[in-house]
Amino acid sequence: MRFAVDTGGTFTDLLVEEDDGTLRMFKAATTPDDPIRGVIDSLQVAADGMEMPLGDLLGRGSLFIHGTTRAINAIITGNTAKTAFLTTAGHPDILVLREGGRSDVFNFTVPYPEPYVPRALTWEVAERINTDAEVLQPLDEAQVITIIDEMKAAGVEAVAVCLLWSIVNGAHEKRIGELLAEHMPGVPFTLSHQLNPSLREYRRASSTAIDASLKPLMGAYMRNLSQRLKDAGFGGRVLIVTSGAGVIDAADAAETPVHLINSGPSMAPVAGRHFTDVDAKAETAIVADTGGTTYDLSLVRRGRIPWTRETWVGGEYRGHMTGFPSVDVRSIGAGGGSIAWVDDGGLLHVGPQSASAVPGPAAYGNGGTEPTLTDACVVLGYVDPDFFLGGSMKLDAAAARSAIEDRLCARLNLSVEDAALAIVRIATENMVQAIMDITINQGIDPAKAVLIGGGGAAGLNSERIGARLGCPMVLIPDVGAALSAGGALMSDLMADARATLFTTSAEFDRDGVNGVLADLKARCEAFAAGPGAGAVRTEITYMAEARYPHQVWEIEVPLRGDSFGSEGDVRQLVEDFHAAHEEVFAIKDADSEIEVIGWSARVSCTLREGGIASLSDTAEGTGEQPSRKAWFGAGGWLDTGIRSFDSLSVDEPVSGPVIVENSFTTVVVGPGATVSRRPSGSLAIVPGGQD
Repeated sequence: MRFAVDTGGTFTDLLVEEDDGTLRMFKAATTPDDPIRGVIDSLQVAADGMEMPLGDLLGRGSLFIHGTTRAINAIITGNTAKTAFLTTAGHPDILVLREGGRSDVFNFTVPYPEPYVPRALTWEVAERINTDAEVLQPLDEAQVITIIDEMKAAGVEAVAVCLLWSIVNGAHEKRIGELLAEHMPGVPFTLSHQLNPSLREYRRASSTAIDASLKPLMGAYMRNLSQRLKDAGFGGRVLIVTSGAGVIDAADAAETPVHLINSGPSMAPVAGRHFTDVDAKAETAIVADTGGTTYDLSLVRRGRIPWTRETWVGGEYRGHMTGFPSVDVRSIGAGGGSIAWVDDGGLLHVGPQSASAVPGPAAYGNGGTEPTLTDACVVLGYVDPDFFLGGSMKLDAAAARSAIEDRLCARLNLSVEDAALAIVRIATENMVQAIMDITINQGIDPAKAVLIGGGGAAGLNSERIGARLGCPMVLIPDVGAALSAGGALMSDLMADARATLFTTSAEFDRDGVNGVLADLKARCEAFAAGPGAGAVRTEITYMAEARYPHQVWEIEVPLRGDSFGSEGDVRQLVEDFHAAHEEVFAIKDADSEIEVIGWSARVSCTLREGGIASLSDTAEGTGEQPSRKAWFGAGGWLDTGIRSFDSLSVDEPVSGPVIVENSFTTVVVGPGATVSRRPSGSLAIVPGGQD
């Protein structure tokens, strides 16, 4: 038995997959003060639903896969460890100067962002290594010990070490690590050449500082999670979702927590790729994961999940760069819990503020008074107050109506129904604009893409979004309410290895490159033989970071093998680079040589074959009414059919307005649209006209 848990801002999602493939979904409220309690709560809900003690359920488990926002939340809220930054003498401003970019180059009123580690906690170390790995100035160990004493006095809780050119000779960083272990036992540290041997100084320094600052918190979180699962009866393997659409062991996650920053959202495109292949056979899919707090967007193109090397925590140039490529996921503050409010000019806004899990929307009855998207959908008749989460949670329709009436109606001069519909429309438009940003700006026509709606709130307006974009189809998987957890079940155990070696196609250092690739291969094979032992399949892929001469930035080019045996292999790399450059920038210089500055390898260990099954044992509505009144704008209150997922025949279209629901989600299909069910269990919607 396998468990996959994704902790969101409002709900904690759980998928339980039995050895025969039977799949069940459960949800529990997220507990921000103690996220692990929410995880245990979701497992208890599952045990109750499967009519067995929690210990018996967990005792049957072999894998527990967890996606968490703990790391990124700690960075955003400033709850990381007090971290010191050690760097080469004369270069203390790496984290201050960054790379010089600005989100608005002509707006000089915006203050320069604070460095991740303040200058007051930055120490300069007397040492110097040059680009040829030669020691120009030996490490002053006596000074390092003095610095350690100063860090102790300052109450430092973690240390980041990033010395110039340690990527070609890491001896000085290693020695500093030894001195830290000896004189500051128990204080975690990160060495840049081990974590991120990248040529770019700021990115390497930033990733090192972020990683070190997260180690105390995430180390404690991983140990606490593993222990509490063990105490509850789980004796299997605990895996954590990474930013790179893979999983790693909890112990390894604690050692390199920088890889967990986009844990959770990175899994949605994995599930999206699966359902695109199974249900749509489309070349391009937009994967949208609508939670209670955020709207996470990603793409699938020709079966590939796009990556980005520009991964920021916070706004571009305003936040902090992680220094690692990750799945390209964009997020905006829009979800079921997004708060609707009116500005001083009388304009209605939805989000980015969220009611979150506590107190939640007004309809939850937990003290919330601000109107949210969920409240609007209750008022409009889209959500059945008596069947929220399969009836396990009753919603207060009167409270939802009062929140909209008290906060919005008078200021907008609208009826409650029209104000509620305005909330839905504005939330929809916010989501549409976010989709256009990641599609049109990359040369993708959203009208030729399939929209996949994931997350518990996806069904509320995905058909509207699809209609607005002109998408030919909207897919709502039956596990869509826990799309990221579904992706986690299908994910591979992964590890990356990187190295820096500069060479050009004109004077290609074949021996040096082959030596680097051999080392990367050995590291990947060691991972496959260790944590990846027992995998049903193992694959190693190799990449080169290449550019044209005089270019500032590189692009990654897949290698066709694990070594360069002839000049023909070098020419093939050059041709592949030209093709990749043309795809990214719509231009190539076929007569130019290329430069390669870095090499990487990724090992993927497949833990299970195939995708995931349809949900089983899912409550399918109250069965009391075949229809109910729902508000669709100009049409007013319309008799709207109520159908369960299972009541829809495969490939038999049903015309809207109709609401399709199960225990975990409500899918609104408006007038003019049609919906049918795929063999996989997914709902396929052909969007109609907008109201």
